[in-house]
Amino acid sequence: MDLDEFWQDLAGDLGRLFADYRGRLQDLDVRTKADRTLLTEADLAVQELVKDRIRALDASAVIVAEEDDRTGIRTELDADPELVWVIDPIDGTAEFVRPDRHEFCSVVCLLREREPVAAFVFAPDLGVDGRPLVVTADRTTGAVCVNGTPLPRVPGRSAVKAASVTRSANTDPRPFEGKLVDAGYELKTRTTSQTLDMLRTALDIRPFSDRPQPTFDLFYRPEQKVWDGAAGLCLGETVGMRTADGQGGARLPVPVEILRQPEPTFDVTVMGVPEVVEWFATMI
Repeated sequence: MDLDEFWQDLAGDLGRLFADYRGRLQDLDVRTKADRTLLTEADLAVQELVKDRIRALDASAVIVAEEDDRTGIRTELDADPELVWVIDPIDGTAEFVRPDRHEFCSVVCLLREREPVAAFVFAPDLGVDGRPLVVTADRTTGAVCVNGTPLPRVPGRSAVKAASVTRSANTDPRPFEGKLVDAGYELKTRTTSQTLDMLRTALDIRPFSDRPQPTFDLFYRPEQKVWDGAAGLCLGETVGMRTADGQGGARLPVPVEILRQPEPTFDVTVMGVPEVVEWFATMI
């Protein structure tokens, strides 16, 4: 399946939709979900647009989306379909609703046999001069593009001594945080967009943005929803990062018993420079 044109068209559609909603944030209907995250009419509109575009490409598509409002087992996963589309319409809604914030994005990931093989990240405000930043990855070919520009394949990179280990506000530091600090690490603990932090673990996007863009060599998140992690895992695997669970074992493929859940959730996701992930796994 050639997705290049599909991603390009989707980016154009999303750009127009986000421009509309960001232009009238004060009028948006904003609700708080049971998990204390926010839901807006923009989340729902973006999700419907993405689902419509996917179904125009593949009428029989199996889709797992954050705002499906599912309460029961996803029986469409019972047959373990070859292809599954995973959607997070707005990752970082709490950032989206604030006009002074920019840490949010729309995310689509295609799973083939429960392995993430293609990823699309659309960050409306992170590009130069506030324009969109669009990142795509094809794990099969190893191709990664930022705003249509192919990135050269790099055979790995060194640790940068920075980690995204976000946690809920007003929670106590975890024991491993002190060990990371003692090892010289700068920690990001404030939660924004998990996908963007995974993106910045896999790639250095500073040349494509005029906003501050941290670069991480380690990403850690417990209880991560699959729609928050699938595209980031695809990016990481495509560029040679190590992905792991909380015991240092393989994070992929996504177990079908996880995908079938109303809110499919990884117990722990770890991603980063391979030797850093191996070292970190000894302390959690």
